[in-house]
Order: sequence, then C-alpha cells, then structure tokens
Amino acid sequence: MTHHIVDLLRNAVVQYGYWAVAVALLLENAGVPVPGETILLLASFLAYSEHNLQLRWIIVVGTIAATLGDNLGFALGFYGGRPLLVRYQSFFRIKNETVARGENLFARFGAVTIFFARFVFGMRIIAGPMAGVLRMPWRKFLVYNFLGAAMWVTAISSAGYLFGRHFGRLERDIRRFDVAVVVLVFLALGFWWWRSRRGK
Repeated sequence: MTHHIVDLLRNAVVQYGYWAVAVALLLENAGVPVPGETILLLASFLAYSEHNLQLRWIIVVGTIAATLGDNLGFALGFYGGRPLLVRYQSFFRIKNETVARGENLFARFGAVTIFFARFVFGMRIIAGPMAGVLRMPWRKFLVYNFLGAAMWVTAISSAGYLFGRHFGRLERDIRRFDVAVVVLVFLALGFWWWRSRRGK
C-alpha cells in the first residue's frame, strides 16, 4: 500500500514538476493534511537522479508556497475563530493533544513558535490557523513564517538531493551486503553439514 502511494506521488512530481511541489506545500501549510514533505523530498531526490528539476528552484518554489499557505491558514483562523478551528480539527481528525501542544508552545514562545512549528510533527498543518485564532500580530507572523519556511524547505530539499546523490553508492553497498550475506549463509550451512556428518 505504502509503495503504491509513493509511486503515485512520484508520478505526480514527474508529470507536474514544480507545480506539484507548490500545490502540495501550499495546501499542507494552509492546514490541509497532504504529504507535502514527502513530495518535497521526492522532488529533490529527482532533481539529482533524473535531472527533471533543479534544486535551487525547488527551494524557491517551496519557500514561496509554504509561506503563502501559512498565510492562508492564518487568515482562515483569524476570521473563522475558535469555532472554525474546532470544526477543522474534527473534520481532519486532528488529536486534541496536538492542538493543546500547539497552544502551550504559543503561550510559552509566542511568534517564535511559527519558526519552529514546521520541524515539529503535527504542528506544521495547524500552526497558521492557530496563530490566526490566537490573534498573533500579522507582521510578526509573516517574518517568522518566511524564515521558518526558508529554513525548513532548504533543509528537507538538501536532504533529498544528498540522498539522490549517494543513492547509487548506497545501492551498490546493499548489493555487496546481500552477496556477503549469501556467502555467510552458505558457509554456515556447509559448517553445519560438516559437523553433522562428523558427529555420525
């Protein structure tokens, strides 16, 4: 099942390129739980392995899309208020613990939470709407939102690109490891057969 999902996402990146990255990150950061991070990783991987995309443009497109998405989420939270957040939480089946953790982080660290929220599992999709609900000053939100988006997109994209760069060597190492395991298994079987024959 997971293999089919990855293939589907990979085909979307191959077919739509930067648009796939932009739409996925826009939706995810607006508060829709789509696999934006996975698509970003796949796009960066393909930028090295198949040269369909360029890493620098993935970072530019991803940063803009993530920033716009979070601003859209902020606007929805700001104008929709707490009732919209409750309906959104039940519709997407977001756990109460995730929302409570988000509120605690905002209470403790304020606007800086927006910067770090992208790196916390579950927080990325609710940070924008929650900042709007809590009436965070928009200019502060915009600054931390952009800085967080730039760092997160750059980190994830670079990781995907580096993985693509070393994938060939990794594949060769795995094949060598497989051969070594087969040789060891045969040696173990041979030793076991020799011991059993000697015992008889």
